[in-house]
Amino acid sequence: MTPYNAARHIWNLLITTAVTVTLSINAFGQVSVDGGPQTSEAVLFSFDDHAIPWRDNVVVTPVTAEKHPANPVLRRGPEGSPDHGHAILYGTVLHEAGKFRMWYLGMFEAKVESGQAPGWWRPMCYAESDDGIHWTKPKLGLVDFNGNKQNNICQITSEVPSLAKVNDFLSVLHEPDAPDPQQRYKCVYIAHPSFDDVRGGRSGIGPDEGRWGAFVAATSADGLSWKVVGDRPMNSGGERFEVSGLYRFGNFYYAPGQLLSPWSWRMDGSRIGRVMLTYRSPDFRNWLSAKATAFARTGQLTSTPIKGQQTHMGAGLWNRGNVMVGLHGMWQDAEKKPADGKYWNKGVTIDLGLIVSNDGIHFREPVPDHKVIARGTDNEWDNITLLQGHAFANAGDQTMMWYSHWDTGGKLQNMEIGLATMRRDGFGYLSRKVSGSRAHIVTAPVVAATAPKIFANVDAVSAETPLTVELVDEFDQPLPDYSGKNAARVSNDGTRTPVVWSKAVPANRPFAVRVHWPEGGDARLYSLYVESN
Repeated sequence: MTPYNAARHIWNLLITTAVTVTLSINAFGQVSVDGGPQTSEAVLFSFDDHAIPWRDNVVVTPVTAEKHPANPVLRRGPEGSPDHGHAILYGTVLHEAGKFRMWYLGMFEAKVESGQAPGWWRPMCYAESDDGIHWTKPKLGLVDFNGNKQNNICQITSEVPSLAKVNDFLSVLHEPDAPDPQQRYKCVYIAHPSFDDVRGGRSGIGPDEGRWGAFVAATSADGLSWKVVGDRPMNSGGERFEVSGLYRFGNFYYAPGQLLSPWSWRMDGSRIGRVMLTYRSPDFRNWLSAKATAFARTGQLTSTPIKGQQTHMGAGLWNRGNVMVGLHGMWQDAEKKPADGKYWNKGVTIDLGLIVSNDGIHFREPVPDHKVIARGTDNEWDNITLLQGHAFANAGDQTMMWYSHWDTGGKLQNMEIGLATMRRDGFGYLSRKVSGSRAHIVTAPVVAATAPKIFANVDAVSAETPLTVELVDEFDQPLPDYSGKNAARVSNDGTRTPVVWSKAVPANRPFAVRVHWPEGGDARLYSLYVESN
């Protein structure tokens, strides 16, 4: 057996016995497409250097989303309504059966005396839309508020009533195939119960910590009536944790959130400020005490950290099956703190930047400090700080992202919800770096359980200047039926242009996609899709 064939034999043994995660790049660098319950499509984004590790003479150009002219698309309610104080997307938007569903936080007080003090109730409110722009607030008839139930407050019940009072960030997950129909919707949020209600101990909580964040989990059959899991916070017995997200990736549920110094630190124990840490659970009921450091901004990790740079409330995340993408809060301290100290965060600015993860645990910025959604100018409604939500949807040829505004001056000014859009999956694109020189990429190996179809999200190609697409094996050797004279050519612009060869792409064998740029033109590749039905 030749060394090449011996290596191929060993590789085949490895991929046969490897345990892979649905649509995840596994330990052998493969993107596995096995038609799991969540999705049967792998997305290879242009900015994902794990999915597309091999690059020759190409560059990523990040894209900033466009804000909708009707912003804010969801406004706070009239006096006496549960969202009169504000309507903010510390929350989630899901696109289900043609309808957009939004869970957000209201506030029934228009005047704030001492910020978000313990005991404040910021009810989980609900809205619906047919287009993601025009929203209605249905009268759910579930919760008594101001003497009646004609409001859009979701109901949360608990053995410990104070755990049912949402105070901060809210994240909703829908699992339509969950074995228990009463748990097809899951959510996590922050409550601020009194220490007397924190059962199971509270080690690690400092005696002066008046705003200890209780990490609460709940389940629901319909997303409207919820029941708290257990009789204590998920971080009971641990330290402060401000949970801000929820998703399932592989074998675990993950709940990322915010911790800051002194509860969080760099690898060497030095102060780091706000960072994104993540809890995990195998069953949504029992959350393991060890946390992963999921993300910190580049300036927080340099030998001398950039002053005032932090990561606000983790990230708003979008699970695409094989990859997680999201928006993180690019916190920058005020140059000078207010003299009276009443609103210590007055002058803070936050834009929303892009992050990506291939394992659901470790996140990174593809282009550090790039603003996917930038705060507005001085005379615009969203001019101070932006808050990210778990609020993404692909509709037609566009990606929709909802976000909200935070008035750090404590006046609740313009704290409402806006919409930003871009080309479908158009967070960034690959193009040639040096004109007149060859350019190409090679993806990570892909394995599909059934004969896959491949699509390209591409712009600025033509019959005269197409992208040439080949398939190679796991050793980067061309597959004859899909390379050279048999290569596919992509000459039509589109967000989902088919890549077609004369023969079907084989199933159950690894291949990688090699894309060559034409000699002329300015072809742009946003992403590749591998679909396995």
